Amino acid sequence: MRKWVEMLSGAIAVVLLILVVSCAPAGPNTSSYGEDRAQIEDLQARYLFALDSFDLDTYVSTFTEDGILDIVEYQVQGRDAIRKSLEESRSVFDPSTENEQGPYPATSRHNITNIVLKIDGDKAVGKAYWFHYGNNNPERRAEIDAYGHYEDEMVKVNG
Repeated sequence: MRKWVEMLSGAIAVVLLILVVSCAPAGPNTSSYGEDRAQIEDLQARYLFALDSFDLDTYVSTFTEDGILDIVEYQVQGRDAIRKSLEESRSVFDPSTENEQGPYPATSRHNITNIVLKIDGDKAVGKAYWFHYGNNNPERRAEIDAYGHYEDEMVKVNG
């Protein structure tokens, strides 16, 4: 399980770098740095909340139609393929199905922090730290079980 969590967490980093979903601007290049940053941070939050609650509809909507889920050496391209891959791996990505010991189902949570973004038109460069918390143990004690960072370029997608 830990290997999959680490690989999934790595995928989060990659996805957050290549996908930025935004509302279509009123005119070309009319959005501000603050608006672009807010949209990038909103995308990151929606992606992680959907992943943590295993909400596949919301999760796949954070990818472009031809988006790539890249987990270390494993890649899946396209929303349909990404959904199918997660459905087939439910026990890995949905901790409530894995360990029935404890007073309530296990949960999984992700955090992104120290977000640094350089936005220039429809491109951005970003880096941040990410953490994965889980409580998949009989006492349901919260533990940080994975962490890392991402750094890469992002491309703005209007629509």
